[in-house]
Amino acid sequence: MALNLEAKKVVVKQVNALAKGSISVGVAEYRGLTVEQMTNLRASAMDADVSLRVVKNTLAKRALENTACECVMPVLSGPVVLGFSQEDPGAVARVFKDFVKENEDLVVKGLGVSGDFVEASELKRIADLPTKDQAISLVMALMLAPVEKLARSLNDIPGQVTRVVSAMTQQKQ
Repeated sequence: MALNLEAKKVVVKQVNALAKGSISVGVAEYRGLTVEQMTNLRASAMDADVSLRVVKNTLAKRALENTACECVMPVLSGPVVLGFSQEDPGAVARVFKDFVKENEDLVVKGLGVSGDFVEASELKRIADLPTKDQAISLVMALMLAPVEKLARSLNDIPGQVTRVVSAMTQQKQ
């Protein structure tokens, strides 16, 4: 169904808002997928906090202009679905990677991460990036290692004092 000018402006505005707030974007061609498969893709995307949009390429190009997501504009051709992630740079790649395992008709055309275009061949590398929670855990572990070492050293001080006092007592006897 054709959209009138006002409806097109609304779509561009919505996709632009998504793109402005996104840390990563993915483009995949969905030609050959059934309605059920698209529904499954949308469900897995929703579980991963990824927003999927099917938009005409001309409208998508207008919406992505002057955003960090504009790096994917060269691969906008054919029937494509756009995936946007607001917080996790690897979320879109993980959703596409997991979906492609069982649905070969979805063809990933490219990804954009923090304004840089990433070829579809790098999908696995981007999908393997740690999630936000995993990254925070890794940073916290790195930060806590020196503190843990200090705590062990401080816990050992009473034992050292006891050994010194014991040695001095034995020496006096």
